[in-house]
Amino acid sequence: MNRFLDRFFHLSTLSIALLTLLVTGAIFGVLLDEAKPAMDALGLSFLIDTKWAPNLEKFGALPAIVGSILSTALAMFIAVPLAIGVSIFLSEISPQIFKTPVGVSIELLAAIPSVVYGMWGLFYFVPIIRDLFGGLGIGLLTAGIVLAIMILPFMAAVTRDAMNTTPDILKESAYALGGTKWDVVKDVVIPYAKAGIIGAAILALGRAIGETMAVTFVMGNVHKIPSLITDPATSIPVALANEFTEADGALYFSSLFYLALVLFVISFVIIAFAKYAFLNRGKRAVS
Repeated sequence: MNRFLDRFFHLSTLSIALLTLLVTGAIFGVLLDEAKPAMDALGLSFLIDTKWAPNLEKFGALPAIVGSILSTALAMFIAVPLAIGVSIFLSEISPQIFKTPVGVSIELLAAIPSVVYGMWGLFYFVPIIRDLFGGLGIGLLTAGIVLAIMILPFMAAVTRDAMNTTPDILKESAYALGGTKWDVVKDVVIPYAKAGIIGAAILALGRAIGETMAVTFVMGNVHKIPSLITDPATSIPVALANEFTEADGALYFSSLFYLALVLFVISFVIIAFAKYAFLNRGKRAVS
């Protein structure tokens, strides 16, 4: 009986794992099939052209690709140090009376729908950016800030939980050897929680690069590579959200699927590279 249950458990988990791969492959297959007319008509020039004019049947994805990468990079640049700082405070510095309410507040922020963040960014950050830098206030900088605020609670919560797994005996030993709070955090807590911190960053990166509604409110949807960080821009999710229902031509419709396919590949490559690089570092550290 135990052997049967063990075999059933093995097959069940294997089936779930294969189902995940099957769903991923099915998504890729649908995107590839729908994008094929645009791929045949536009080729790889679609990836480097900058002109997007559906009325002229000219489609270039480079501004959207650049906008997606820049907004995500800006969001990660802002969110990662803040999330690590919040996590260090909650796990090592904060008085016990504050840990629970602040921690719950962070988890609640992670549950706020993205459209709410977008509306808040439109009515709060846009006027601030406009007053500070001029222009419309809608652009790459505002989108990066809103994205950073969105992914900050999620990354902070995961990083805090990873830091809380550090055994007390390691920290107490460091204090006994004369280490300061900074020494313990730098040399004990962060190295021990490194896997969780990097995992949280990778998950936050995956959410940021594919975020749609929040960025749609504040980015501008201008198919142009921004020359300044405050200029209006677009990203692949923003272009898809704004134009999918307007695609009245076959090539236009297929070009949007081509954009979606590019986003799928970019997300997969970036996250796979990040995980591969981390795993290699882990193997080298063990050896």
